[in-house]
Amino acid sequence: MLEVSGLTTKYGAISALRDATLTVGSGEVIGLIGPNGAGKTTLLNSIAGLLSPAAGSVSFNGADVTGSSPEKLLRSGLALVPEHRRIFTDMTVEENLKIGGITRSAADRTSDLDEMAELFPVLRDKWTTAAGFLSGGEAQQLAIARALMSRPKLLMMDEPSLGLAPILVDVVFSLIATLKEQGCTLLIVEQNATRMLEASDRAYVLRSGEVVATGTGAELRGRDDLFD
Repeated sequence: MLEVSGLTTKYGAISALRDATLTVGSGEVIGLIGPNGAGKTTLLNSIAGLLSPAAGSVSFNGADVTGSSPEKLLRSGLALVPEHRRIFTDMTVEENLKIGGITRSAADRTSDLDEMAELFPVLRDKWTTAAGFLSGGEAQQLAIARALMSRPKLLMMDEPSLGLAPILVDVVFSLIATLKEQGCTLLIVEQNATRMLEASDRAYVLRSGEVVATGTGAELRGRDDLFD
């Protein structure tokens, strides 16, 4: 579904991502793990069209989408839940969700809202609440639900458990498991390497802007040299 080949992205003269290559197959949950500053967010943003790569290519569903705009990528089925959520705090939960489904018909959005209410019961009770009044865990669930409203073929998440209490981290990873059971394809940047390796089919380890290892969770958990 997704093929990234030799991707390099720079901030000025500094290469934040160097020659990164990865694949994501349909229905897979793929983790991106590594220390802060490793290039994980840069990689997601380069795939999602928020940054322009200096070299390399991104192929999605067989089409070259390197450097495409975020809007075009969203319409093609690639959605991103960004770091720090970036929900519209002065709008209600329902309004945020409707914006997420802007690429779909009004009838489809109505059906999707009903489905989001079932998948995220904590949001169903706050439908008319301004998003700025949500807790951190509720806001994270809203950010994920908003992205799902576009019915993406591939959903990317950037640090979905960041800043959450342990019990809410459990909620996020339970949701990831549910989405996996439903056949969703996920590419997830996550600081909590242990939980991500448990949840993913495969993972890539980044360090200093480079992919330094890849494998299943069991394979990578046995590599003590990767996490020192």
